[in-house]
Amino acid sequence: MQYAIYTPNYGDYGNPRLMAELAHEAEEAGWDGFFTWDHIMWDSPTNLPMADCWVMLAAMAMATTRIRLGPMVTPLPRRRPQKLARETVTLDHLSGGRLTLGVGLGVDWFKEYSAFGESANDRQHGAMLDEGLQVLCGLWSAQKFSYQGKHYQVKEMQFLPAPVQQPRIPVWVAAMWPNKKPILRAAQWDGIFPIGQIKPADLSQMVAMIRAERKSDAPFAVAYMGGTRDASDTGGPSAYAKAGATWWMESISSGRGSLAAMRERIRKGPPKF
Repeated sequence: MQYAIYTPNYGDYGNPRLMAELAHEAEEAGWDGFFTWDHIMWDSPTNLPMADCWVMLAAMAMATTRIRLGPMVTPLPRRRPQKLARETVTLDHLSGGRLTLGVGLGVDWFKEYSAFGESANDRQHGAMLDEGLQVLCGLWSAQKFSYQGKHYQVKEMQFLPAPVQQPRIPVWVAAMWPNKKPILRAAQWDGIFPIGQIKPADLSQMVAMIRAERKSDAPFAVAYMGGTRDASDTGGPSAYAKAGATWWMESISSGRGSLAAMRERIRKGPPKF
């Protein structure tokens, strides 16, 4: 089991300098990763400050040397794949090959599509996600690449440089249990990140579905988000590890406590069992 910090990108955590400090402290405390949300809007009673996830990740990369970093998750259908390809390869080089790309549909709960006149159709977004991932991989290849799809078209071109990580930057796909399609989509990539709380038995079923679907014996990450009090609080991580989780994502947010309390939780380090 590996352990990561998982934070929003708004409110107390919408400060790039602070996030770089927290990432450094997490690395010093023995965590294996630091992942942030990628929202551009948030439905809240108050207008909370928000920072761009990708600028924050660049600051965090400069403040660390070991831990993995990435968005968890970026909604590929509201991004241009070519722009995301540039951002991901640049961040992969800046971090020395430590980027993990989390992707998902980006549901319209907070009007991040519809407020800007874009479709909020999840089925359409699923098709865009599948096509967008193909475009990303083609551009990451650093070879001549073209693509003709329903949602994206690419005339022959070559993006340089290639990512540091080969054969590609790891891609983890978000899924909501018990929806089958996202789980099967994730099985084609490098990892899965279940959104929301699920029981260990549900995670075990999800992992079984993925194992039955996968055609590759390459490593596959199963991330689960939860909360622990300190390094001795091992019950949750142990139960989910037995169900197949390979990453414990420690949820750090104002919903759990003050910034000072959450910072102290980071400094106490990951659970050990």
